[in-house]
Amino acid sequence: MNLRPRSAPEGTLVYAIGDVHGCDRHLERLHERILEDASSAGDFDRRVAIYLGDYVDRGPDSKRVVDILLEQPLEGFECHYLIGNHEAFLLDFLQDAEMGPGWLFNGGVATLESYGVSIDTSGGGLALTFDVLADIQENFMEKLPDAHRKFYETLALSKTEGDYFFVHAGIRPGVPLDEQAEDDMIWIRDEFLESSVDHGKVIVHGHTITQAPELRDNRIGIDTGAFATGILTALVLENHEFDTLQITDKDL
Repeated sequence: MNLRPRSAPEGTLVYAIGDVHGCDRHLERLHERILEDASSAGDFDRRVAIYLGDYVDRGPDSKRVVDILLEQPLEGFECHYLIGNHEAFLLDFLQDAEMGPGWLFNGGVATLESYGVSIDTSGGGLALTFDVLADIQENFMEKLPDAHRKFYETLALSKTEGDYFFVHAGIRPGVPLDEQAEDDMIWIRDEFLESSVDHGKVIVHGHTITQAPELRDNRIGIDTGAFATGILTALVLENHEFDTLQITDKDL
C-alpha cells in the first residue's frame, strides 16, 4: 500500500522503537544499529528517538531494559519515552496491591523477578491472597530504584513530530488528537485498528502484535512481538521517506 505523502519535520531524523517487553539484548543491538544508520544518514539538526512503551514484562530482563534507557541513552539524540499498558499495570500495582493479579498474569512476574523479587510458584501457581500481594508489593517497592520509579511515573502519553503522532496503543477515531482519553491511548485496539478515517496525522503505534510492520494510510504499527518472535522493530522517518530497522535473534 502506498502511504499518502507525509513528512517528518525538516532537518529531523526520527526513529520510533516498538514494544521491547524486557528484551534487553535486542534493545542493545537495536541501539547499535540506529547509531550506525544515523551516522550514514547525513547532516540533521535533530536526531529523535521515540519509544512507544511496554518496556517491561514477558521478556528476560525488564530491569536491564530500563537501565539501558537511563544509563546508555542514544548519544546525540533527543529521547522521548511513552507509556504503555504494561507500565500502567506496574504503576497501578505500586498504588494498590489488589491490582496485582491483572499485572502478574500478564507478564508482571518476569518484571518482578528481574528486580530480584521472588515469586513463590512451588504449588504450581500463584496463590494471590491480599497478604501475598501486599508482601510482593512491599518487596518490589524496596528493590525498585528511585530512578526507575521516576522513569515509570514520568512517561509521556504521546509525541508529535511533523505529520506523525506517536502513541502506544492508538487513538479513538473522530476525537481530536489533543482531546484523546488516556485509557484509549494506552489500551485501544479494534475501534482504532479497523478504522480507515483520516486522523489528521499518521498514527505510529505499538501494542498490537503483527508479523511485520503494518503500513496503513492512516497508521503504522510496529509491535512485532519481540518477546515471542525475537524481532524488535524501529521505524525510521526522514523527510517524506520512511524505512524500518529490525533486530532478530540471529543478530544477537
